[in-house]
Amino acid sequence: MAVEPTVAELLDRFGRTYAEEAGITLRDKPSPLYRLLVLTVLCSVRISAGTATAAARELSAAGLRTPRAMAGARRRTLIEALGRAHYVRYDESTATALGQGAELLLDRWHGDLRRLREEAGGDSERSGELLREFPRIGPVGAGIFRREAQAVWPSLRPYFDERVLEEARTLGLPDEPDGLAALVGPGDLARFAAALTRASLAHVGAG
Repeated sequence: MAVEPTVAELLDRFGRTYAEEAGITLRDKPSPLYRLLVLTVLCSVRISAGTATAAARELSAAGLRTPRAMAGARRRTLIEALGRAHYVRYDESTATALGQGAELLLDRWHGDLRRLREEAGGDSERSGELLREFPRIGPVGAGIFRREAQAVWPSLRPYFDERVLEEARTLGLPDEPDGLAALVGPGDLARFAAALTRASLAHVGAG
């Protein structure tokens, strides 16, 4: 299969970011960036992406769209919101992680993840190190955040984690970031990364 039809097919079939699925209109502003961080925490356990994005929507609907709101929320409010999304196996530990993470963001970066980016000097690897200071976020979670945030943080581009690169290799596409990025415009990098991630998960499910 030629490269161009493969890319077009991927974007058409799978090109929805996880932020979009979670109802987040991602912008370089404190609240949507924080909601992406919450989604990252939710995705950082062995649970389906659909359940994690549903939980992110429920937390948002409960008014927990800022670190200050999250830090001040009753624990029961968090657990009930997670329960409505059937995010139940990890509800207690997730409520703890979200509360602690909100406090860290408020204390260290005044509730604004753009300050974390500034502290990292725009460097992707350093940004990943700082993201891993949040409870529950490890290397995979830091990758999830950067993969999605590159839509509004050009300094992260191009960001493709190892899973994405492996899927690209499987499909006969370039398996290094710059070559893969050359196949789409800068504005489509996050969508392309999400599409390759979803394609990879579809292959796992089919297997």
